[in-house]
Amino acid sequence: MRIPIYQVDAFTKKTFGGNPAAVCPLKSWLPEKTLQAIAAENNLSETAFFVRTNGAFAIRWFTPLVEIDLCGHATLASAHVIFEHLGVKAKEVVFRSRKSGRLRTLKRGNRLYLDFPVLDAVPAETPVALVNGLGRKPREVFKGRDYMAVFDEEADVAGLEPDFTELVKLDAVGIIATARGVTADFVSRFFAPQVGVPEDPVTGSSHTQLIPFWAHRLKKRKLHAYQVSKRGGELFCEHHGDRVLIGGQAVTFMTGEIELPGVRSEI
Repeated sequence: MRIPIYQVDAFTKKTFGGNPAAVCPLKSWLPEKTLQAIAAENNLSETAFFVRTNGAFAIRWFTPLVEIDLCGHATLASAHVIFEHLGVKAKEVVFRSRKSGRLRTLKRGNRLYLDFPVLDAVPAETPVALVNGLGRKPREVFKGRDYMAVFDEEADVAGLEPDFTELVKLDAVGIIATARGVTADFVSRFFAPQVGVPEDPVTGSSHTQLIPFWAHRLKKRKLHAYQVSKRGGELFCEHHGDRVLIGGQAVTFMTGEIELPGVRSEI
């Protein structure tokens, strides 16, 4: 069996920026162990797989270690593949996830916008492993799917040198570090050693917690965000009650095929 594969840099307008994701369109689902093996072989923060069904696209996301419930940049990359490589001419694509429900991606000019549900976060105690892992104590800590550590300045976030042996002790999918930005409304970084991603270059799903937080703090519905990782990524955000829009651009880095001798699709 051969299946197509695309590698796409998401949340950037130039190759070698943003967050690379692998995208594999499938005619039908492969066994889960095969999907996980492909993601491990790709060794990117996420590999997305989708199957066209009933006017939408069923989608799943895998890190090198596990399947996850939601991934922003790999969804953006999947929409880019659908629009740019599979010839879909519509202005929106609907994804369906068995873990996160219905997810839309809207095309507005040269940007794609993810329509995602808000992930709530509440004030939390500051775990010792969080302070030790980040190397400094945040001003505030919130907990939802991820821990969110709020710092005073952009330089605090950009200067973090995390100790992943400490961060992996935390009971969360990932750890968000954030602060008000200098040239953007807010900045962030995202660490997820628990699922095999020490630092994610640009993270759409973390912004489902970040957008409502900063929209409330800054009293703005539309926000400009920047993830201050080494590769960096720019996000254009909107807060709409229990939903958020997370916008950005994407570019194709590579196309190819995966050869899977002896593997059959699931019936």
